[in-house]
Amino acid sequence: MMAVRDCGLPLPAAGLAISPWLDLECSGASMKTKAKSDLALNRDALLHAGRSYRGGSAGEGRGGQLSPLGADLSGLAPLLIQVGSAEILFDDATRLAAQAGAADVSVRLEIWPSMPHVWHLFGFMLGEGRDAIRHAGAFLETHMSG
Repeated sequence: MMAVRDCGLPLPAAGLAISPWLDLECSGASMKTKAKSDLALNRDALLHAGRSYRGGSAGEGRGGQLSPLGADLSGLAPLLIQVGSAEILFDDATRLAAQAGAADVSVRLEIWPSMPHVWHLFGFMLGEGRDAIRHAGAFLETHMSG
C-alpha cells in the first residue's frame, strides 16, 4: 500500500495482515518470549530468510521498501491485523498497529488467545481459524461495499 500511495495510484479499500512478519532484524521481544509457544517459526530461520530477502546483506531490515515498521504509514487504507498470542511475530503485529494508529490510519488489531502462526490454515479443524476468517471477511466486505 505504501508503494501504491507513493505512486499516486488509488489505494485498495482496506488491508489485511495475518500474522505479519515485518521486522527482518527480528528485534521484537516476542521473538524470545514466545519462542517456546510458537511451534511454526523460529528466530534463526527468520533471520536467515531476512538475509536472503535482502540479497544476503546484513543491512537494515526495517523501514523503506523492506518493511512498514519505521516507514510513513499516513494515508493508508484501513487495516485489520490478526495475530495469535502464541506467535514470535506478536510484537511485529502490535508495533504495526501502534504505528498505523499514530499515523491516523484506521486500524483494528485482533489478538487471538493461544493461537499459533496463521491458525487460519487450520480452519478445517479449529473453530478459531474459521472465526478469524469470518472476521477478516466481514472487515473486508464492510470496507469494499462502503
